[in-house]
Amino acid sequence: DYHQLLNMDDLIYNKLDFNLKTRTIVDQVPDIFNWLKMLDTNVYVIIALMILVSVINIASALLILILERTNAIGILKAMGSTSWDIRKIFLYQSAYIIFKGLFWGNLFGLIIVLIQGKTHFLKLDESNYFLSFVPVDLQLSHWIALNFGVFAISILLMIIPSWYIAKIRPVKAIRFN
Repeated sequence: DYHQLLNMDDLIYNKLDFNLKTRTIVDQVPDIFNWLKMLDTNVYVIIALMILVSVINIASALLILILERTNAIGILKAMGSTSWDIRKIFLYQSAYIIFKGLFWGNLFGLIIVLIQGKTHFLKLDESNYFLSFVPVDLQLSHWIALNFGVFAISILLMIIPSWYIAKIRPVKAIRFN
């Protein structure tokens, strides 16, 4: 267990004679572990960029939905609906779109991960990566956290474009058509 590396090093060091010492793999080849830490940083940057792109896409989709339904928003306001009631309709619609996108994205992603885990069809240049194929490690907790995080962030950020609904005046919206 990599997380027990220092504990095991101390345990072994305490069992050795006084003239011997221990060195961990991290001490022997620090460049490999620094490279792995850099790859972890890349993963976080890529995930952040993917979340940013998805939020921008869903925000623009919500704004398009609002603009297409300006007349209906005006009619609903004229009939007595509050802006928050109308915003909830659009937020529910956004949640449906996000959920649908997560479903299909997860389906295709899981298929690719499972195929890669069995066949190793994505190859790497061993001279650069120390590996001959792209390794995959699917952990349920990470998968759930990522999906929940993307869904929660996207829904929270959809509140901002939905404020546009409060600015729509019924008279102008009905005449807009």
